[in-house]
Amino acid sequence: MSERELARRVPTQADFDLFAGISGDDNPIHVDPDFSSRTRFGRTVSHGMLLYSWAWALLKAALPGQRPVSAQLMFPNPCYAGEEIRFVLEEAENQARVRVCRSEDGAELLLLETRMQQAGR
Repeated sequence: MSERELARRVPTQADFDLFAGISGDDNPIHVDPDFSSRTRFGRTVSHGMLLYSWAWALLKAALPGQRPVSAQLMFPNPCYAGEEIRFVLEEAENQARVRVCRSEDGAELLLLETRMQQAGR
């Protein structure tokens, strides 16, 4: 598989709050710093689907003319506001993988694996 970095981003609490408003997922682990400070995470964490949305948009831009046939998602570690994350694309024939990792320690936050095909098929 070939590999290339698609983007870097620093998620913010405002991103979490906006996504909560759009999605309706206002779980306090995402939007309430006081509540979250008392959890095992110690602070708010990103919605997994927010990470997926960013990764999906980058994947579509990186592979124009292709569309997904299937997708699998894993969220092995939490994503926190204020910590830079990297989006890395690995691709091979008809397959693409986007890894979202914390820049500081390389912890994998999202693994998106897809099977792709040419659009119009």
